[in-house]
Amino acid sequence: MKIHTDLADFQGVERPVLTTGTFDGVHKGHQVILRRLNEVARKEGGESVLFTFHPHPRLVLHPGDTDLKLLNTQAEKQALLEQAGLDHLLIVPFSRTFSRMHALDYVRDVLVDALRVHAVVIGYDHRFGRNREGDLALLKQLGEAYDFGVEEIPAQEIDHVKVSSTKIREALHVGDVQRAADLLGYTYMISGMVVKGDQRGRTIGYPTANIAPGDPNKLIPGNGVYAITATTRHGEHLGMMNIGVRPTVAGGGERTIEAHLFGFDRDIYGEPITVHLRHRLRDEMRFPGLDALKQQLAADRDDALRLLARS
Repeated sequence: MKIHTDLADFQGVERPVLTTGTFDGVHKGHQVILRRLNEVARKEGGESVLFTFHPHPRLVLHPGDTDLKLLNTQAEKQALLEQAGLDHLLIVPFSRTFSRMHALDYVRDVLVDALRVHAVVIGYDHRFGRNREGDLALLKQLGEAYDFGVEEIPAQEIDHVKVSSTKIREALHVGDVQRAADLLGYTYMISGMVVKGDQRGRTIGYPTANIAPGDPNKLIPGNGVYAITATTRHGEHLGMMNIGVRPTVAGGGERTIEAHLFGFDRDIYGEPITVHLRHRLRDEMRFPGLDALKQQLAADRDDALRLLARS
């Protein structure tokens, strides 16, 4: 997959077959669009292109809105798109000026003149242009006028629920990582760096890697204890992870992400880590003392190993 970050540099692409959107999560609905995009590109003798933006448009248009939480960091999204077989990823800086383009100007100046689009494969609910004025019907009319094809992808449903980033976020907020995985088509991940913590886990026999996510807008699932697999520079690991305020040892306060990797006790401060949340084990709890906490952690370890063995 070739990555482009400037419209002016998007040159020499044969018969671009394009889709557009934020594609946050690259979930099952997105994957259907990408598969069809690749199919149309091969059939037309062209190359598949995802035209997207960074930062997320809401972060530019509503900078004071702290509610938006993203399912992917940029690096995670790029890896997922490459796995999907995409030929080209075009990431254009989003700006207020760009957001004010009328739908006709966007199609004529960007899709046709700059990108020389051959065909567009798009989701059923796609809107574009200033104030989201453009819809699928207008895109089809403009496709006829400017000689590019338009194909609609209908809503995809899993268990009679439309697949959407919103549904996935709702599942993750309550810690339902298995439901999220069903909708995503892969296990939800948190990528980041291992940072220094207070090292209290080490004193009770459960050393942890404190994780700082790679994007401050990354969605962190609901507080609780999870069975995980993790990837570090040293390989693949089984483990368990606590998300929350550690009420027993820290008395509550700042939210942290702490992973305990089974049978692994190396110094990995400052190193990258990716954690896949496989199962939710329980809610975060306050215990009467460290002995009770250690007893529960031993039970959590057994539960995690049992569940991970089935995965």
